[in-house]
Amino acid sequence: MTLKECYAALGGNYDDVLGRLPERLVQKFVLKFLNDGSYDLLCRSLEAGDRGEAFRAAHTIKGVCANLGFDALLESSEKLTEALRDGAPPQPGEEELIRRVGEDYRRTVQAIQAYQGALGA
Repeated sequence: MTLKECYAALGGNYDDVLGRLPERLVQKFVLKFLNDGSYDLLCRSLEAGDRGEAFRAAHTIKGVCANLGFDALLESSEKLTEALRDGAPPQPGEEELIRRVGEDYRRTVQAIQAYQGALGA
């Protein structure tokens, strides 16, 4: 699997990110994404009812995805970030947003892991 194929699998914009960063840096940061704890923090915070911390975690995911061109996860995490902004109480449809972020996150991680495996890393 190439890095471009990885981006296709995760619903990202490979060409856009290459317009901002050299490919070696994109590869470095894509692989580092696997070690980012923001999604785990998001899940723990939501379970604990800590909407402020959940907002910060979702916002971090959104920012990383914007920088790396992970468009699918960017879109869903951006919607969840706005739903959590200012500690807003749970809104109708929020569970669906959380589910969607989870699906997009898993898809992203699976694509990166497949790419990592292809590298032999």
